[in-house]
Amino acid sequence: MSSNPKSDLPRRKFLQGAGATLLSGAIGAPMLITSRKSMAAGNLVMVSWGGNYHQGVEEALAKPFEKEFGVHVTLVDTPDLAKVKAQVMTNNVQWDVFDAVGPMAMTGSKNGYWEPLDPALFNTKDLIAPMTREAVPFYGFTGGICWDSSKFPDGKHPQTFADYWDFKKFPGHRTLRNRASETLEMALLADGVPPEKLYPLDVDRAFKALDRIKPYVSNWVDQTPQTVTLVETGQVDFSYTYSTRVKAAQDAKKPIDFSFKQNIVGLEYLVVLKNAPNKANAMKFVQFAMRPDRQAALMEYLINTPASRSALTLMKPETRKWLSDPHSKMNVVSNDLWWADHYDELTLRFKEWVLG
Repeated sequence: MSSNPKSDLPRRKFLQGAGATLLSGAIGAPMLITSRKSMAAGNLVMVSWGGNYHQGVEEALAKPFEKEFGVHVTLVDTPDLAKVKAQVMTNNVQWDVFDAVGPMAMTGSKNGYWEPLDPALFNTKDLIAPMTREAVPFYGFTGGICWDSSKFPDGKHPQTFADYWDFKKFPGHRTLRNRASETLEMALLADGVPPEKLYPLDVDRAFKALDRIKPYVSNWVDQTPQTVTLVETGQVDFSYTYSTRVKAAQDAKKPIDFSFKQNIVGLEYLVVLKNAPNKANAMKFVQFAMRPDRQAALMEYLINTPASRSALTLMKPETRKWLSDPHSKMNVVSNDLWWADHYDELTLRFKEWVLG
């Protein structure tokens, strides 16, 4: 039996509730960016994610941006907020655009790491969630469990986070992300906390649940592509990953499957570093990345929900089948504002716990 849900077009609104409490920008049509003819050629550096994600950003955003505006985009893999802090605090900023998961984006805003964004650059009415003063929603992503379907047929693999913590019923090596966000949510959901009562997180309870799974975690994953390649190579049996990664594996004829029975749904944001060396180009790039045509093109690679509602109608029906059901009572939407107040302290505590 396939673990894919059927296409559900109302999902285009799936993260409206996630951003309901975020600061909203001014509403209106976006201010047009200038054409290549009226813009000097230049460069910018974007920090994003690796693997097929890197390829998608390169093909859907970086190359078309250079063709249209004459600005070369250098892509650097794996966003790291600690490196952002070091650059900003030492006034040695080397990056321009930063592709951040919600907790990173909100924490960076709180700490003053980002430049303000002009709401006039975007069609804010078209966004699935409000932008903040410094961050614009980029897309919504879906995290869940994957496995090798050639080794683990139906009934032999975990589908929910409680299953993932059930080592007797589903023995085998596992992965977890080497970060507190998403991992603490997984632990509490596995421990029986209802999704609707997840926040504020009971941190002590989460770490107790993590204590139980720690002996079975053979890889604490930093690089997102590893969440799938470790399963493909047989180094682990089950992994926490993202629907986009599994779709890419299936397209490559790999026997990897993904559970939509329980998911963590989060927002990704685009931000511009404070005192970015190529600030003007960075602002133009962020606006370019939010255009419906560019959003649709990128999401065909990433298989995530575009932040632009208009982009959803430009995507293939087959792609839309891979979007999670936000109305499922098993799913949880990450609370980025909660993480903004706790990200730094919990990142430190989590790193110490992993090493302990």
